[in-house]
Amino acid sequence: MSAPRPFRFGAASAESVARLVGRTPLLRLRSFGREHPGVEVCAKLEFFNPGGSVKDRPALQMILDAKRDGLLAPGRTLIDSTSGNTGVAYSWIGASLGIRVALVMPSNVSAARKRITAAYGAELVYSDPMEGSDGAIRMVRKLVQEHPERYFYPDQYSNEANPRAHYLTTAMEIWEQTEGRVTHLVAGIGTGGTIMGTGRRLKELNPKVKVIAVEPAEPMHGLEGLKHMLTSIVPAIYREAELEEKLSISTDEGWDMCETLRREGLLLGHSSGAAMVGALAIARRLHQGGEPGVVVTIFPDRADRYFEPPPRRAP
Repeated sequence: MSAPRPFRFGAASAESVARLVGRTPLLRLRSFGREHPGVEVCAKLEFFNPGGSVKDRPALQMILDAKRDGLLAPGRTLIDSTSGNTGVAYSWIGASLGIRVALVMPSNVSAARKRITAAYGAELVYSDPMEGSDGAIRMVRKLVQEHPERYFYPDQYSNEANPRAHYLTTAMEIWEQTEGRVTHLVAGIGTGGTIMGTGRRLKELNPKVKVIAVEPAEPMHGLEGLKHMLTSIVPAIYREAELEEKLSISTDEGWDMCETLRREGLLLGHSSGAAMVGALAIARRLHQGGEPGVVVTIFPDRADRYFEPPPRRAP
């Protein structure tokens, strides 16, 4: 009997949809680069993942590690808190691999995300919308404490498999796609997994690479998926000391940038707009200082899962 083949992210052909995670394209945004001669601005299009977002990578890594370590035993239900994208990832991967999934999310997440996760068979538990993602975290911890035998709780905010997914895949893809020329990584902070894992590996490959985080400027903001760190539960996997700097982006800036990016044929979520605002700020600074650079940012998802259905007309 032959030994099992190692799991490969982003395989060109596969017998499972889970093997199609990763190898997303890197798009050079030439129209923005023209504003800053000598500086290339590129975006990693994570909505090309099977589940439509960057969260496919850590969700898959956490599930694979848990199965390998015997933590996700048959009969147990995977449960975690999510504002949406990780929940979609857990849901479709769970459906693909035969794993029951329960999700705790604020009741005001988009209707599209609720429908997508439910369509994959996930059980949905709603937390107080006024408490945001932190309220969902508190609720899922309470459920796991009350029923430890029923649930496997990967805890995306504390699980080192989250940044490791990006260390192993996202960073290496960016390195290869820029032919090792990347000088700056600009990415938003949600769980912190994307920027921590990607930045950590890029710095190993080239210690001169600068890692810049993007966060909402306001505690109460409209940049879904991003955290205002000063007023939030800080994820255990987040290490601010590994960053060169952190940029504060207003909700209006992120939303306006999404409108601008639509003229490029990109219909994106608002966290992508905020990331692009940050990337352009770095590109502008480099240009003004007469420095060349290759600035790479992450576009986590498309805008379609934020759309609300139109109100039903009365008969």
